[in-house]
Amino acid sequence: MRITELNIYPLKSGRGISLSESAISAEGLPGDRRAMLVDPSGNFITQRELPAIAAMMVRAEGHGFHISIDDKGEVLAHPSSTRIDATVWKSVVNASVATDDVNTTLSGWLGREVKFVFFDEQAQRIANVDWTGNETPVTFADGYQILVTTTASLAALNENMAANGEDSVGMDRFRPNIVLETDEPWAEDEWEALEINGIRFDLVKPCARCIMTTQDQQTGSRDVPSPMKAMGRIRMSADRRVPGVLFGWNVTPRGVGKIAVGDVAKVVAARPEGWAIKKRG
Repeated sequence: MRITELNIYPLKSGRGISLSESAISAEGLPGDRRAMLVDPSGNFITQRELPAIAAMMVRAEGHGFHISIDDKGEVLAHPSSTRIDATVWKSVVNASVATDDVNTTLSGWLGREVKFVFFDEQAQRIANVDWTGNETPVTFADGYQILVTTTASLAALNENMAANGEDSVGMDRFRPNIVLETDEPWAEDEWEALEINGIRFDLVKPCARCIMTTQDQQTGSRDVPSPMKAMGRIRMSADRRVPGVLFGWNVTPRGVGKIAVGDVAKVVAARPEGWAIKKRG
């Protein structure tokens, strides 16, 4: 079992960037979800309500970010002295806000008032200890440091879609950080921990999926094949702790170091009971 993809998403809900290797820190892959869009009151904005964010390419540049949309233009954003309490689900993060000219430009591009915020050195956030077991830092991700998916599970999902007359989807729909090449679909449900290049990664919580999986991850279009029905048929959680359809696992790193595409991943702790999935048909 080896790593086939490494990805970061500098802007929450923005386009991903493929890597050949990455450091691993307590927060996950450096550079991942370090920026976010919020409304004027500080509530986070994602592709769920603003699909056009999918077209935003954001890359780190110096102490800021280079932001572009293909048919709109480009702008360079730097943190300002202004800060805002930004909300991500139930978390509140005191974040630095980009300058007014940048926020005005982005608001014009996206057709609604937005602010671009930074998870800088002063920002702090802790993942849910009910699942991680102890306090671990996390940036603007939905809840945890790293998302892991597997090739066999995507193949099984696409096989079900094909059997029901639906077109296939790519792994990018699920926005993983680490993709593992595997032979057995859903084997990850029975993994408690992995080791890659000497670093332990605990699989702490399955990932419930939302409408973002139905959107093209380059344009935000929803006029594309959707995996939601297939996930409903074969991946509906039967455990009330994580309701909904599941694909991938949220992972917390327990060490630091470096990993690369091609690295071997081995299971070092098992979850024999797996995760309860509703039976259909």
